[in-house]
Amino acid sequence: MRRTLLLTMMLLPGSILVGHPALSEILSLTPQPITEWKPVYAEVEPRDQVPARARIGGTITTLDVTEGDLVDAGQRVALIEDTKLVFQIDGIDAQLDAYNSQLVKAQDDLTRGESLSERGVISTSSLQALQTNVTVLEGQITSLQAERQVVSRQIEEGEVLAPEAGVVLDVPVSKGAVIMGGEQLALIGAGGTFLRLGVSERYADQLTEGDTIQILGAGEAQIGTLAKIYPLIQGGRVEADVEVEDLDARFVGRRVQVQLPVGTHDALLVPQTALTQSGGLDFVSVETDGHQSERVVVPGNEVMLEGVAYVEILSGLSAGDAVVIDYE
Repeated sequence: MRRTLLLTMMLLPGSILVGHPALSEILSLTPQPITEWKPVYAEVEPRDQVPARARIGGTITTLDVTEGDLVDAGQRVALIEDTKLVFQIDGIDAQLDAYNSQLVKAQDDLTRGESLSERGVISTSSLQALQTNVTVLEGQITSLQAERQVVSRQIEEGEVLAPEAGVVLDVPVSKGAVIMGGEQLALIGAGGTFLRLGVSERYADQLTEGDTIQILGAGEAQIGTLAKIYPLIQGGRVEADVEVEDLDARFVGRRVQVQLPVGTHDALLVPQTALTQSGGLDFVSVETDGHQSERVVVPGNEVMLEGVAYVEILSGLSAGDAVVIDYE
C-alpha cells in the first residue's frame, strides 16, 4: 500500500547570499496516493491459554508454581491428596491378605481331595466343589487387584501437570485449599505471544491478512504483520491478530499503540524543509512565471518516504504548482 512519491525536479542556478552559496530546487507537485493509518490499541496476549486442572478432588498439599514461572510440558504444578483413597488402598490390601490366606487353604484342600479321589474315598462332585472354591477365590483376588490399580491410579492423578510449555499467568488457588475434580489450579500461556486488536466494523473491508502494521512504543517503532482476521463481529468491532518479532512479552495484557492501514488517498506532498513559519502561519515558496512568492498553506500529517520527511499539504497548493526549496 506504500508507494514512492514521484516529483519532477530542476536545479536552478542559485544566488550568493551573505557569502554562502545557495541552490534551489523546483518541485512540480503531483498528487500521490498515500496510506491512511488509523491509531488503535492492541493487547499483548499468548497464543494459547491452557488451564491446568485437577483430575481428582482433595486437598492441595503442594503448590510448585506461582505467577510468572516458566514451566515445561508435563511438569508438576501442584499435588492433591485425598485421604479416603489411602484408606481404600488399606482396605483392599487387608481383603487381599484374607483372600490369599483362604486361597492357600483351598489349594491345600484341593490337593488332598485329588489324592483321596484317586483312592476312591471322595466322590467326583466333592472334588469339583473344591476346584470351584479355588477358582472363585482366584477370581476375587484378581478383581481386588484391579480395584487396587484403579485407586492407585487415582492417587497418581493427584499430580497436576502443565499441559503445555509456557509461562504461568494465574494461580487462583493456595496451598491447603480443598478443590473438586476439574477445577483450575493454574493458567498457562503457551505458544508465544502476539498482539490482538479490535477496530470498528466500518474498516473490516480495508483489512487484509499480510498487511504491514506499525507498532509504536517507548523506543523505536516496530513493524508487524496482520496475521489473522476473525470473521465474527461482536459489539460492532472486528478482532485481528498481529505477529511481531521480538515482542516484549513480560506483561500479558499490556496495551500497545499500533497503526492500521485502512485505505489510501491522493495527497500533495512537499519536503518538510520546504515549509517556513512566520507569525504563526506556514509558508511555502512557489514560482509562477519566473517569479517567487510566499504562499500560506495548511500542513497535515508527516509522511516518511525512503527515509525523507514529507508533509501533506491540505490547502494552499494545487497540482502542478512549482514549489521552490532553497538550500543555503
